[in-house]
Amino acid sequence: MNLSNLKAPKKANRNKKRIGRGMGSGTGKTSGRGHKGQGSRSGSSLMRGFEGGQMPLHRRLPKRGFTNIFRTEYTVVNLERLAELGEKELTLEKLQGLGLVKGRNGLVKVLGNGDLKGALTVHAHKFSKSAQEKIEKAGGKAIVIGGTS
Repeated sequence: MNLSNLKAPKKANRNKKRIGRGMGSGTGKTSGRGHKGQGSRSGSSLMRGFEGGQMPLHRRLPKRGFTNIFRTEYTVVNLERLAELGEKELTLEKLQGLGLVKGRNGLVKVLGNGDLKGALTVHAHKFSKSAQEKIEKAGGKAIVIGGTS
């Protein structure tokens, strides 16, 4: 195999369907719309989710719950994960560099799952009570970024 006998895969380069260009084109006469009915008429456009008059799925299913559009989402990091890193001080930039936190302006919350062996200084937006206690018990510091909580 070399550059002279490269070929595009089958159906990779297809021309768009040319509707209503005579019987020889394969889409003449009814132009792919079939015979009679709502879809065959000009100006026909059905609403999204229309099921031919049957009660649509989005109306058959019950509505439940509430979505709070003002919620704040935190990226959760557990203490066991921080202990594995073997660092003495963890800032937001370090966590992003190590791939624990995605996104540039994501909020970080540290949870108390796992145990710490040595002292560790952690900078995060929020700490659970157990995480804060475990960090301070190990001789480290839990520093809250951007205010108190």
